[in-house]
Amino acid sequence: MRTPTPFESRVYEALTQIPRGRVTTYGLLAVYLDCGSARAVGQALRRNPNGPRVPCHRVVRADLSLGGYAGATAGATWRRKHRLLEQEGIPIEGNCVASREYLYDFS
Repeated sequence: MRTPTPFESRVYEALTQIPRGRVTTYGLLAVYLDCGSARAVGQALRRNPNGPRVPCHRVVRADLSLGGYAGATAGATWRRKHRLLEQEGIPIEGNCVASREYLYDFS
């Protein structure tokens, strides 16, 4: 297993602040980390060696669609993200978190 970069470590630490039953977006996480790149956050999440203990499943797209999970956007791996969120009490409608009330913004 490879050692996370300093940036990845910052991303993973920030993830631990998102409470169970809440989600954040790639963009909000990028703003919180002052990195300016939601894409860089997504790439770090893709390499998360400690999911779901480090809850990368709690990060969704700005439009509240689920986005990817562990590099997958479909199939069994992606369905796991859907299942993990529902197990935390987050309602999913279609491919999206049902309401912005579940959004955590680090403020």
